[in-house]
Amino acid sequence: MSSRSVDGARAIVTGAAGGIGAALAAELISRGASVVLADLSPTVKQTAEHLAAGSHGDSDGAGPHAHSWVGDVSSVAGVGELIAFADDRLGGVDMYFANAGIIGPAMLGDSDAEWDAIIDVNVRAHIRAAQALVPRWKAAGSGYFVATASAAGLLTQIGSAAYSVTKHASVGFAEWLSVTYRDDGIRASVVCPMGVNTNLLGDAGTGGGAAQRAVTEAGTVLEPEQVASIVLDAVEHEQFLILPHPEVLEMYRMKGSDYDRWLRGMSRYQTRLNGE
Repeated sequence: MSSRSVDGARAIVTGAAGGIGAALAAELISRGASVVLADLSPTVKQTAEHLAAGSHGDSDGAGPHAHSWVGDVSSVAGVGELIAFADDRLGGVDMYFANAGIIGPAMLGDSDAEWDAIIDVNVRAHIRAAQALVPRWKAAGSGYFVATASAAGLLTQIGSAAYSVTKHASVGFAEWLSVTYRDDGIRASVVCPMGVNTNLLGDAGTGGGAAQRAVTEAGTVLEPEQVASIVLDAVEHEQFLILPHPEVLEMYRMKGSDYDRWLRGMSRYQTRLNGE
């Protein structure tokens, strides 16, 4: 297995105001990387200030290790502005952590607008970032794209078609990047956790608790810092499929070994959850 140190790397982490994104940024900095923390929420400024201060940066977050950018990472214009900002502050981008995500509507949703929103954030944001970065990474002979998906991208998400579909797409896109650009020195990884103690887990319980219980019952709810450490260890070993909850691999194998049996079992599980 090959290895790649993040020491000295220039990284962007999206969805970095809190949760897994903030933890990834902190872990990257602790391993010697310089990071732009990006988020739609202005609170990302405070997160970057805290990390910059801890890494001997300036109090305004403009130190040598942590910088903040506020904007929409799901739009073409936003991605372009973010990368230009990182070029200015860091001198380039070696690693991109496409971590921003939303839970989306329950069940089938009620409108195209709801689906458009989650597709933009959970899928198109990844595509747009890769379109901007892959050409320069090919020219340089190196680059790393890390997508935060979900165990739902390998299995499914009870209670939300949009979340399940977009996380499957996230896994598929990262897989395609890994296959297509490996010979160009570009690596890709995808992170597929189950329950993590973030705002997103709380959002899964909005409008009914079956989706949230499906996650919390399936395995231990991890802290973002635990996930970040696991992710960076795996990235440094250039591991594609990153499973903070190792039991997901066995579930995935069971699904593949007898798909129809797995579907029947999941349907029964959903019925039980809805009956509670």
